Amino acid sequence: MSEENISRLEIDGKEIILIGTAHVSKNSAEQVKQVIEEEQPDSVCVELDEGRYKSITDGNKWKETDIFKVIKERKATLLLMNLAISSFQKRMASQFGINPGQEMIQGIESAKEIDASLVLADRNIQTTFSRIWRGIGLKGKLMLLTQVIASIFTKETISEEELEKMKSQDMIDSMLEEFTESFPKLKKPLIDERDQYLAQKIKEAPGKKIVAVLGAAHVPGIKEQIKTDHNLEKLSQLPPKSKLPKIIGWTIPILILTLIVLTFMTNAEAGVAQIISWILWNGSLSAIGTLIAFGHPLAVLTAFIAAPITSLEPFLAAGWFAGFVQAYFHRPNVRDFENLSDDVHSLKGFWNNKVTRVLLVVIFANIGSSIGTFVGGADVVRLFLENL
Repeated sequence: MSEENISRLEIDGKEIILIGTAHVSKNSAEQVKQVIEEEQPDSVCVELDEGRYKSITDGNKWKETDIFKVIKERKATLLLMNLAISSFQKRMASQFGINPGQEMIQGIESAKEIDASLVLADRNIQTTFSRIWRGIGLKGKLMLLTQVIASIFTKETISEEELEKMKSQDMIDSMLEEFTESFPKLKKPLIDERDQYLAQKIKEAPGKKIVAVLGAAHVPGIKEQIKTDHNLEKLSQLPPKSKLPKIIGWTIPILILTLIVLTFMTNAEAGVAQIISWILWNGSLSAIGTLIAFGHPLAVLTAFIAAPITSLEPFLAAGWFAGFVQAYFHRPNVRDFENLSDDVHSLKGFWNNKVTRVLLVVIFANIGSSIGTFVGGADVVRLFLENL
């Protein structure tokens, strides 16, 4: 058996075998099967959490998605990012005739075949996303969203040989260096913390011989982190939400309302002009955002009406109301969820699928409303200063 991409460690009297895989490589899946059959480990660890394990083992999961619940729980952007990442991975996988995550599926199947304990060793993906999202700031969020969405439509291909080279130590190090330069705050929750979590879960796996199926990028970090004990509970905690967005969220509406009241006290006509300006800028830009997403006419109208009000209430968002209306009139059916992974490969499919259309309506209506808040707010301030 070739030892390429395989690392052997002795930790606390246990033999640990790490298999560094490329998530869309056919050779990786074949190597996982071979190693587990030959080594006959007591435990097989896979780089999955409970949610992704269910997603892999239950092909009908998308069909059960409640789009109204997604909007209500403020997960539209998260779902859109998940779809974008899945789309990119699936397109890569389709080049080589293999399902995304096939090496993980193989690890699960091989563990069952030899009656080994299966350990889901990765941290909850929602926790990882939350720690990323709350730690990169507004600019980082915009950059990350742009890069992830752009990955859907790129036509770039990669050869099997290049994919295998990505599993080499030097290539991984150089990739991580470049990754850190682009998103320095992203590497800690996405790579470093998960290395610690994975290392601890692998170390705690039952039995004396353990095989771990991992993305190759994690192997160097795990080999280092496995020498130290890590607190899984601490690594699973969600970071405290920043108070700044809440402060800004309340400061802007209080300021706007105060300026309008003060203006009314000296010049009622100017006060009316402020209200009209606030409504038109907020409503129009949110409605335009909904139009860009090809929203239903009543969703467009809803965005126009809701935006001036929700911009004064930090706990509400125009996109939620527009999204609910869009989902009501064009509710996604089973076929839409079944076609998701194919539709998000193209711009046309992305806008035509009822699932992604609802998500786009939510996001673009909110973006329009946010821009309208600052533009409309600036005009309210201008009219106030003119009437001093």
